[in-house]
Amino acid sequence: MQITELTRTYRYDGIDLPVPPHLANDPAALRAYHATLYPAILNAEMVDAGVTNGVLVTEYRRAVGTKG
Repeated sequence: MQITELTRTYRYDGIDLPVPPHLANDPAALRAYHATLYPAILNAEMVDAGVTNGVLVTEYRRAVGTKG
């Protein structure tokens, strides 16, 4: 059995977002940090986009719907 450690990347609207080391293991704090850059992330859904070139990609996808 071989264990491969993956790097995690967060992506929003096709842009890879920075992940400060002190927030890497706290998804809620990381979401709040990313929302300072892109406020729409607060309402976005987090979707596991799979592994690409040894990197685990998590995407923030904007909520689509109607207001009212």
